[in-house]
Amino acid sequence: MVSVLGSAGCNGRVETAQVVVGVGPLSPQDVVAVARCRASVRIDDQALEEIAKSRVAIEALAQADTPHYGVSTGFGALATRHIAPELRAQLQRSLVRSHAAGSGPEVETEVVRALALLRLSTLATGRTGVKVETARAYAGLLNAQLTPVVHEYGSLGCSGDLAPLSHVALAVMGEGKVRDADGNLLDAGEALAAHGLAPVVLAEKEGLALINGTDGMLGMLVLALADLDRLLKTADIAAAMSVEGQLGTDRVFAEDLQALRPHPGQGSAAANLRAVLADSGIVASHRGPDCNRVQDAYSLRCSPQVHGAARDTCTHAATVAGYELAAAIDNPVVLADGRVESNGNFHGAPVGYVLDFLAIAVADVASISERRTDRFLDVARNHGLNAFLADDPGVDSGHMIAQYTQAAIVSELKRLAVPASVDSIPSSAMQEDHVSMGWSAARKLRRSIDGLQTVLAVEILTAARALDLRAPLEPSPATAAVRAVLREHVEGPGTDRHLAPEIEHSVRLVADGTYLSAVEAVTGPLF
Repeated sequence: MVSVLGSAGCNGRVETAQVVVGVGPLSPQDVVAVARCRASVRIDDQALEEIAKSRVAIEALAQADTPHYGVSTGFGALATRHIAPELRAQLQRSLVRSHAAGSGPEVETEVVRALALLRLSTLATGRTGVKVETARAYAGLLNAQLTPVVHEYGSLGCSGDLAPLSHVALAVMGEGKVRDADGNLLDAGEALAAHGLAPVVLAEKEGLALINGTDGMLGMLVLALADLDRLLKTADIAAAMSVEGQLGTDRVFAEDLQALRPHPGQGSAAANLRAVLADSGIVASHRGPDCNRVQDAYSLRCSPQVHGAARDTCTHAATVAGYELAAAIDNPVVLADGRVESNGNFHGAPVGYVLDFLAIAVADVASISERRTDRFLDVARNHGLNAFLADDPGVDSGHMIAQYTQAAIVSELKRLAVPASVDSIPSSAMQEDHVSMGWSAARKLRRSIDGLQTVLAVEILTAARALDLRAPLEPSPATAAVRAVLREHVEGPGTDRHLAPEIEHSVRLVADGTYLSAVEAVTGPLF
């Protein structure tokens, strides 16, 4: 699958907007702006005051004779060792260096920017005890468009996304590798110097504060929800085109019928289908009393129920994301009264669960899309269209293998829907004996969303050809608009052509929101 994640919302532009990071939560839009559109950041004055205040509490504990976890002790299974003052700076450097143990392919720039921003947001709450200079270093890294190299494997999603966050912390220390705005691979220290940024020298507690958070999995959740907002609307468009192209009925989408089962997502999906199918000449051509189409297949008739359930799943996931965006996750944390307490808030279970839940919904939306597409290709079910929509069936294969591509992806999405969050594996000499695997759940969800984009793109490509073959009957103004933007890149029905480039054109029109924009120019905003 060709990855096109991240193209929607910015159209490839680097935005000049600035996101202010304060003691309160960032919005999902803030995260997308910095991660995907590369907006700059600024820490507000109140946050700087809170950061400085909590640092005073940490420095007081550092001078105390009694050992305090994370300040004057080792970590994890080594937390019982009291660390002498002259070794504490080395302790923090060693923590970051040893935990920057990721392996495998590089993680996408937008994911790394999201996790760096979200860690900065937690630092800005004043609950972590870092120095003001350390928080400013994160803002400087983001504003310089320097992206630390973070690897695919290494996080178990407990004690936070330790390895991914450690690679970011390593870059702030002037070590490891980063990529600049043009994608060039540079030594972190040289890149920081070139942008007038000084490496951070970590003091007591700071190493822990930089790596104990769910920022990676949360960042991927926020980005996934932004993608799914677009993709579920696009799925409704694809379904409407399939209903129309297969001479289905729109009566089942009536508002009073849908209200009998008042799930919010189902109501929104049905409303979208009604809007997209409005004024369709094809649908009107068989709406009379002589129509013998009593019931359409489930893949057509039940599209609002499936797409709606996926929407409601997104709503639940967005609620969890909202809670997490409002969280200050670190261990130990500096409380408002100055106490420093150990806790378990770094455990990624809440985020891991919804990431897995979304992968299930994505697989099902792709599955019903593939079933709608398949119906176009079968002369026993496509109501008068050529086999496989081929120009000369037997000589031409039409869209036969495009459906194979869908089927292969849907099969993979079913495998990716197996939850990661039930697969705990113990670590750290059994100190971390139950982990969330939330990072893994997020990584597979990104691949799932990538697959869903391609599956929907093939359905729209196939449905557009069917609408052409229904001439002289006219499609709805909305579906005609989709067909028109596709035809700017892909020719209409004819003898077989190299199909892969046509599929990829359609994928890009899904990914960058062109199909959705074309419809909304006719219907107004979809739900």
